[in-house]
Order: sequence, then structure tokens, then C-alpha cells
Amino acid sequence: MNHPSRDLSHVAPTDRAEILSQALPYIRRYHGKTMVIKYGGNAMTDPALQAAFAEDVVLLKLVGINPVVVHGGGPQIETLLKRLGKQGQFIQGMRVTDAETMEVVEWVLAGEVQQDIVGLINRAGGKAVGLTGRDGAMIRARKLRMVDLQDPAVEHDVGQVGDIVSIDPSVVRALQEDQFIPVVSPIGFGEHNESYNINADVVAAKLATVLQAEKLLMLTNIRGVLDKDGSVLTELTPRRIDELVADGTISGGMIPKIAGALDAAKSGVKAVHIIDGRVPHALLLEVLGDQPFGTMIRSH
Repeated sequence: MNHPSRDLSHVAPTDRAEILSQALPYIRRYHGKTMVIKYGGNAMTDPALQAAFAEDVVLLKLVGINPVVVHGGGPQIETLLKRLGKQGQFIQGMRVTDAETMEVVEWVLAGEVQQDIVGLINRAGGKAVGLTGRDGAMIRARKLRMVDLQDPAVEHDVGQVGDIVSIDPSVVRALQEDQFIPVVSPIGFGEHNESYNINADVVAAKLATVLQAEKLLMLTNIRGVLDKDGSVLTELTPRRIDELVADGTISGGMIPKIAGALDAAKSGVKAVHIIDGRVPHALLLEVLGDQPFGTMIRSH
């Protein structure tokens, strides 16, 4: 892609060589490794950030790293539901999904959003392929039983929201081996072939676990997980997470994101990072550098 504003003619050749040589240890360290990237927030809706994200994904692939993209689409779903006169409802960060809403979710995620991302990556020089949980029987799901956070005796009915039963990553591995970049919509299927809307953060975390990913990178609309004073918490442990949920610092949509990240860290994913998707080339800043960027989730 041509970006006249990014003309680097003012950068001396020796400086350019130095920049590339600084990246070499990271390229060597992660060559052949899988990285699962949860793509959402502003990074999905701002055209300049979209282009930067696609370029980052393609560059990672070209230097021998295997990116797998899992995307959300909350704002896009909300826009279409409003156009249809339906009001979105959330319980504990999860979208309540009746049959009509499920149709909208499938149309938006597996159609519009997924194909936009595939197109962006292909335009940047990669070879992206869109998948849902049905493809290759990848994501088997069941109806989510949502227990109330305050009263465990209360259970909320959130409709066709899914809980992952199992993930078969063979279709993702087959695509990776042929140099494709998988782009996964978070839709699963049940034992009666019914569709389930699954939280994209949860899908990304489980997929990172079954793929034994080197990193799980979750792009968000904040600088990382923030404390009460608005400062970034660069590292989180299970105990600290419990404290932050208890005092309300972590709430709403951040709850499933943190829970999924922690599960992945406990299940062998070497590094789990929640990073600011509003920063251009956030992926490269995280992967090809040692500076703390966002929040890292530790298993202990």
C-alpha cells in the first residue's frame, strides 16, 4: 500500500539499518510461533488504524510468525440492531441474544466485519481467509449458563450466547501451513446445529490455548487495565484481578476479557497482553520491542 505521508527519505540509511537490526532478536525469537490477536475497538473502525493493523499482521506473517485474528463487532451489531428498531441489552458484559438478534450477529460478524478484515489484509499484501466456528467443525458450543456475580443462586438467561465446549484447531493449522492468515468470527454451533454468539475475547483466549500460542494480544480502547487513578497496571496476577473485580475497578465488558486472558495464561500461553488498539502499529510495538506496552496477565 502506498502511504506518501510515511516517506522515510528523511531517515538516514544507517538509522534505518539500526531499526531493522533492533527488530532481529524478536523476529528470531518468535519465528515459527503462533500469535492470536483479538481485534476490536477503535482499531476496527478508524481507517488509518485499520490499515496499520493489516500491515502489522502481514509483516508478522512475512517474517515467519503465524498470526491468527479473532474479531469482535459490537458497535457494528449495535448499529444494525438500532436500524431494525431493536435495543441491545447486556448482562455482566454479555449481549442478550434472541433468535432475531442471532441472525443479525451472524450477518454482521461472518459477513460484513469478517470480509472487511479479510479485504484489508489482502490489500496489504497478505492472504487472509475468513472462518466461523462452523468451518472445519472448529468451535462446538452450548448455551451459556450465566450465574449472577452477586448472588450465585440467580441464573440469567442470555439467549443464544454460547459457552465453548471444545475447539478443534485443525482447519486453522492447515491454513497456517499454506501461508494463509485465518480471520475467525466468534460464532459456534451446538449439538442440534444451532448457532451461538460467543464473546470474542473468550474465543481468542481458548483458541490461543489450543494452538499453544506464544502470545495472546488483545487490542482494546484503553491503554491497558487501569487502576482507580487511571494509571496503567503493567502486570496483573490472579489475586490482584480478584481484588480489582471485588472493588469494581474491573467491571462490565472487561470481566470476560480479563477472565479469558487469565485462563489462557494458566493454560500455557506464554504471554498475554491487553494493549491499546488506538495506537498506530500497536501490534509491532508489542511484538518487536521490550518496553512494557499495556497490561500483561501473569498466571501466578
